[in-house]
Amino acid sequence: MQTLLRALFPLLLLPAMLVASAQQPRHVTLSSLPQNTRDLFRDSMHWDEYFWDSSASLIRSPYFEAHKPEAFRHMVRESSWYALGLLLRDQPGDRKRAAAVIDAVLQQQYTDPSARWFGTWKRSPEEPTPGPNAELWKDYDPNWRIFIGTTFAIMLTEYTDRLPASLRQRMYHAIEIALQGEMQQQRLVPSYTNIALMYGFLYDFASMHNGKISWARQAAAWNISVYQLFQQSGTFPEYNSPTYGGVDLYGLALWRDYGSTAQMRRMGATMEQSLWREIASFYQPDLRNLSGPFDRAYGMDMTEYVSVAGVWMRSVMPASSAPLPSLSATTDHLPDIWFAPHIAILGTNIPPDALTKLQHFPGPHAVRQSITPQRVATAWVGKDILLGGESTTKTLGAGASSQFHPVTIHWRMPSGHIGWVQLIECPPVDAVADEHGISIDTSGTVRLRIHAPGLSQQQISATLWKLPGLDVAVTGSQDFHINQGEDFFDLTYASVHHMRLEVATR
Repeated sequence: MQTLLRALFPLLLLPAMLVASAQQPRHVTLSSLPQNTRDLFRDSMHWDEYFWDSSASLIRSPYFEAHKPEAFRHMVRESSWYALGLLLRDQPGDRKRAAAVIDAVLQQQYTDPSARWFGTWKRSPEEPTPGPNAELWKDYDPNWRIFIGTTFAIMLTEYTDRLPASLRQRMYHAIEIALQGEMQQQRLVPSYTNIALMYGFLYDFASMHNGKISWARQAAAWNISVYQLFQQSGTFPEYNSPTYGGVDLYGLALWRDYGSTAQMRRMGATMEQSLWREIASFYQPDLRNLSGPFDRAYGMDMTEYVSVAGVWMRSVMPASSAPLPSLSATTDHLPDIWFAPHIAILGTNIPPDALTKLQHFPGPHAVRQSITPQRVATAWVGKDILLGGESTTKTLGAGASSQFHPVTIHWRMPSGHIGWVQLIECPPVDAVADEHGISIDTSGTVRLRIHAPGLSQQQISATLWKLPGLDVAVTGSQDFHINQGEDFFDLTYASVHHMRLEVATR
């Protein structure tokens, strides 16, 4: 009870604390950035300008294909990120272009207060307005409220003097609409980590600008609830994601730099330091990859797609050692590189002990982390192999299109490239990784995907996978089926109760 009272005490002081004073702009400049951050920022702006469409004042989508009429031609959220980069760079013409981009983005916000999507933005101007039966995520994305809103907040804090007064007022109004829409929809919970952190900052930011005591109190209470949830296990419920862990770092940096109270800034800094140490414990710098298990992953090999965590690490590492691919117009998840201006402005604040681990492999080690009382992550981080497993006490499963991968393997192939295995479909499962392999307990059918260039179907049987540089002995179900995809094999085992993947590198 005393702990709760201490946490809530600042809420009682809000009427006296509430003043509409913004942080003083630091005017981060290109020349003031560390070399690695400056190189990252320049790469980001290069690809922004490669896809720039002056006729729309927006960034074209790298995913657009003319023969697919449903494809989005432009990207609204990512264009707001480009505008932030323009304001940071501040070269001749950049302020004018940034204002044009912001104006184009503002025109894409949904402003009908009776709609469920009120306050969010179209993902693309080509996206049709949702209809009466619109589905969340399919027909609109409510998270654009938070991503674009926080980007506007950085602009209004750092570069307010580089924006026309009328545009600034429209941006503040857009943030208020975004928050009102979020309050009306009532979809957020503190365990939705990456959005919960950004939302807590944006709520706090708006309350300081508009002077609404009720908003300030609610923002403070929300942030305390997110922090107390973190304290339960010393980690976030949305666990170990190469993409969303990077967004978590963004939300935490907003707290530690721009929080309206010392308590909020302190909570942000504490969680940020802890998250970096957690990331460092799973990272193998010689393989340039994070070990699983992954709660949410868009890819397996960080050297083959752009992850936001990889973008953060690139800001303190040269390209040759950072967990990012060589960039081209077709790089998987290329738009996430456009997050670089946020990182450049906020700064990468990694504890020295974690930075050492990110730069130099400390040697083989096991990782064990309780996520919640019902969920435990385990990993083995070896010289040439990474093993990950998540025990969920059988409360979570993975569907055919799930981002949840409770079993993962990465290893270095003789070619030097990374091979990987991921559990892509299963009933609720308990998986535990150790130095020699992964044990899987479940009840039903599991499907594992193997990516290893050069692998042939003849090298895979129900009981032994002869992979390039890695042998995996399988005990458990003999009800086995294999299917070959474009660059992978899917292995389906039925009637599984206990399965063991025993690994040996060659």
